[in-house]
Amino acid sequence: MPKKPQGSRSVAAMTEITQGVGAGRYAPSPSGDLHIGNLRTAVLAWVFARAEGKRFVLRVEDLDRVKEGAAQRQLTDLAQIGLDWDPPVLLQSERQEVHRAAVVDLSERGLTYECYCTRREIQAEIAAAGGAPHGAPGAYPGTCRNLTAQQREQRRRDRPPAIRLRAQAETATVTDRLAGEVTEAVDDMVLLRNDGRPAYNLAVVLDDTFQGVDQVVRADDLLSSAPRQAHLAHLLGLVQVKYIHVPLVLNTSGQRLAKRDGAVTLGDLRAAGHTTAEVMEWMGRSLGLPSQVACAQDVLDQHTHLRLTDGPWTFTPPSTSSTQPTGP
Repeated sequence: MPKKPQGSRSVAAMTEITQGVGAGRYAPSPSGDLHIGNLRTAVLAWVFARAEGKRFVLRVEDLDRVKEGAAQRQLTDLAQIGLDWDPPVLLQSERQEVHRAAVVDLSERGLTYECYCTRREIQAEIAAAGGAPHGAPGAYPGTCRNLTAQQREQRRRDRPPAIRLRAQAETATVTDRLAGEVTEAVDDMVLLRNDGRPAYNLAVVLDDTFQGVDQVVRADDLLSSAPRQAHLAHLLGLVQVKYIHVPLVLNTSGQRLAKRDGAVTLGDLRAAGHTTAEVMEWMGRSLGLPSQVACAQDVLDQHTHLRLTDGPWTFTPPSTSSTQPTGP
């Protein structure tokens, strides 16, 4: 199990919940430039927060792959489309001591265990069992949950362990403003990887609380992860956030939009001769707004007309089409 950091504090003390109006947030990973789908989600997160008088904060989730200069370009693009935010911008990597201390807290309560499985071994066990536990794709089957001390000592010789949550429920339920009540399986998620780095699900719930976030707006492909994050937050004694999962932006093949799909970033679209105002106008039409949109403030001004129940928006990069992208 992880060692307790020197001078560690309780989880409640480390989260330092911001009192007052609460906050919405946008938390991109600096693995590359933001595409129009990312920007659309960011605008909606900003609009929902500002429309309710909340603060709006940014977090750079840099625990994984980081592309040099990407974070600054992302901030520049967000400002270019009209977003403002309440400082400071949080770097997730600077909070790893807090993340690890929370795992110590859970471990001392018997809520974690060491796991020695590789991804390939997990996939093979799921396949051999005829499916994942609880019917949840990719859910951990609990291979290492009840190892004896002798078995753990023996396996430690082969590889360092990851630390998993010993989940206290098979399912959890959250209420999403658009999707309603959502119940999903809760498995024994990884909290610390075997290289000691905090895992996403742990970091996100701790950092949301630290930044005073009580409203999470993000793409609906992440909806299934909300119940497991809510379960972890409950075990850590953290305040539950309110969720709004918005429709994705897809490519013409019906897959999640990505940089490889052509001119999809703000920089690419400008290079193709399109202004930021044009990009925002396409975005406004995709959201069903009745009046012209040139910046994020125009979306906020029309937020009562947002149409988010028509499913995903298919974006056709103008460089490969003779017409401008249209809404759902």
